[in-house]
Amino acid sequence: MSEKNYDPRMHTTEHILNQTMVRRFGCPRSANSHIEKRKSKCDYILPTEPSAQTMADIENEVNSIISANLAITDENITQAEAREFLDLSKLPPDAPETIRVVRVGGYDACACIGPHVKNTSEIGIFKITSHSWTNGTLRVRFKLFNQ
Repeated sequence: MSEKNYDPRMHTTEHILNQTMVRRFGCPRSANSHIEKRKSKCDYILPTEPSAQTMADIENEVNSIISANLAITDENITQAEAREFLDLSKLPPDAPETIRVVRVGGYDACACIGPHVKNTSEIGIFKITSHSWTNGTLRVRFKLFNQ
């Protein structure tokens, strides 16, 4: 399996945003994402459109996690071990028996092959630049700014 060509800061932020959405709405991690150094987007399946205040709260929650200076760690474990605490439904059929699990402190854990920062203090400031909700899908567009 080859490593995805993601920017480590932006990719780590995707993990934090995903976990924030899961905790707030009980939804799955992003259904679709496009992660780039300049700007990124993630789609979430939600039954109703979040309010502008809710979106501001999400931005604040993500920035709160970033400012907590959490260590990013990874470990290789078997799929059977990972299944005990992770949803592995997005793993490709040819994934090896041993997979890499990336953790953002105690906040998030996810099977992942992409690059990440070593600590959330390296990320910067998260800003939702826009969002839209169409037919049950919330698209969140975001950028990172230096502190």
